[in-house]
Amino acid sequence: MRRSFAVALERYGYGVRVAADGLTGLELFRDESFDLLILDVLLPGLDGIGLCRRVRETSLVPVLMMSARGDGLDVVAGLEAGADDYVVKPVDTYVLVARIRSLLRRATYAPVPGPGSTAAEAPSSQGRALVFGDLTIDTEGMEVSVAGRPVALTPTELKLLLEFAARPGVVLERHTLLRDVWEYGWDGDSRVVDLCVQRLRRKLGRDRIETVRGFGYKLRR
Repeated sequence: MRRSFAVALERYGYGVRVAADGLTGLELFRDESFDLLILDVLLPGLDGIGLCRRVRETSLVPVLMMSARGDGLDVVAGLEAGADDYVVKPVDTYVLVARIRSLLRRATYAPVPGPGSTAAEAPSSQGRALVFGDLTIDTEGMEVSVAGRPVALTPTELKLLLEFAARPGVVLERHTLLRDVWEYGWDGDSRVVDLCVQRLRRKLGRDRIETVRGFGYKLRR
């Protein structure tokens, strides 16, 4: 499977490096530069979840987790470890490539003002920054701070936060966030939204993003 995916991705123009186990993968990651990682949960030695945690200690590189169980604990554990998205084996190459493209777009994301937005509707601003209490979002430098302390966000976490910041106080449904952040053109797994929100809360403060039961989430003004 590893070899077949590598060949398929190379046909799409990607440069691919492969590792047969987690420890080898960790060595490759430390020695070389990567735009995206695909980690199988069931890697021998150091498994994909453990490898993802090690990667997140030093890097915000997009991570796509691959699991053989779409409804198992593997998915939740992988997302909690810092993965941005997941696919379930067996997976068609076109689906895998679509997820890769989506993750790479997030990694180079720049927000565009929504149509009809006005200064009266915008949050308080300081130059190029959006300010919500002690939360500051630099929309040009793509930097976030809380009470003046820099906060490191993965590309997915940052794009999710920017979606909330574009509409503060507005409830955003999970399927809307799946479409706008994860670019799912079909029904996706809302757990990716819930777990990404949990990670944002740990980094920004638990009260910053409010749950509206039965609907979704909103950013407190």
